Amino acid sequence: MKIAISAAGPTLEAEVDPRFGRCQHFIIADSETMDFEAVDNTSAMASGGAGIATAQVIASKGVQAVLTGNCGPNAHQVLSAAGIQVVTGASGKIKDAIQDYVSGKFQASSQANVPDHSGMNAAPGMQAGGGSGMGGGMGRGGGMGKGRGMGRGMGMGAGMPSPANQTPEQDIKALREQSQALAQQLAEMQRKIEDMEKKGK
Repeated sequence: MKIAISAAGPTLEAEVDPRFGRCQHFIIADSETMDFEAVDNTSAMASGGAGIATAQVIASKGVQAVLTGNCGPNAHQVLSAAGIQVVTGASGKIKDAIQDYVSGKFQASSQANVPDHSGMNAAPGMQAGGGSGMGGGMGRGGGMGKGRGMGRGMGMGAGMPSPANQTPEQDIKALREQSQALAQQLAEMQRKIEDMEKKGK
């Protein structure tokens, strides 16, 4: 069976990338022989539509299933329409995720498990850690959030509609909303970790 896995690196030893549309690579593997090819994800840095574009490329590869951490609604729709099973919640090394899938530990997801554009939120924080994640949610419209070099200094104003006209109260409100969104993402990730740990026992 031919499987595509969102990957942080181009080998079977690489970790599963939790993002589908904005992962760096895909490993296209034969689940029986473990023969594989690494494919660079050319849509990873797209300002918009990364999930759809990535899903179309993967569908053209003739895979029967996709293993990833998270998959948004647009990508899920394209993959499902192509008859491809979408499995979310995968993590760890690529080779282990394939084995877990083959042994039946994963079930196909009937719908997306994250909202549209969520990969833009996760990308900088997941990859760079620390301050660069601040720009994530705020920059959805203009794509500013994925600017990795913005860091903490420009983070508050970076993706706002009109930074020059922002009052401190509006800045605080926007940051509170961002903080709540990040807290929800963290809670969801924690829930998934607990679920996976239970399944592993």
